[in-house]
Amino acid sequence: MKSQLVLKVSALAQSISRCNRALVLTAALGASAMVAAPVYAQSTKIGFVSTERILRDSKPAKAAQAKIEAEFKRRDDELQKLANSLRTQAQKFDKDAPVLSESDRVKRQRQLADLDSDLQRKRREFQEDFNRRRNEEFSSIVEKADAAIKKIAEQQNYDLIVQDAVTVSPKVDITDQVMKALGG
Repeated sequence: MKSQLVLKVSALAQSISRCNRALVLTAALGASAMVAAPVYAQSTKIGFVSTERILRDSKPAKAAQAKIEAEFKRRDDELQKLANSLRTQAQKFDKDAPVLSESDRVKRQRQLADLDSDLQRKRREFQEDFNRRRNEEFSSIVEKADAAIKKIAEQQNYDLIVQDAVTVSPKVDITDQVMKALGG
């Protein structure tokens, strides 16, 4: 019985020894990979482009925004007039309500509710149309920006250009170059 226990302990020790060797080998390989990784990373040229900044601050984006606002100004003004009219009618109703008959009060409440529903529907339609038009204009800007980014990447030998990141060093931010390539 004692000899069996010694054999089991010996086998366990050899097994642990093999596991330890495997762990040491794995650790050594991992350490060598960590040492080699910075060498590789140093030779990799990485850039960053802020798409949000391009769509907000570039000349084409500002021009597109002005164009869209001009297209939708008339409708926006009409919505403002309608909202002001509704507000005025609601204030007048509030003043007149105590002296109105029940049927007149219900009739005017219904009219105000209908006007409000109409205004909300028109605002939704306006916003949908505005967003659709804005997306059309800005998608062409994104295509042009992508082409400019590819050209810069080829000319300056970038290995990787990232759009949108949590944190970025100013050293790798090439947004200004892209905006300049877009004409601004």
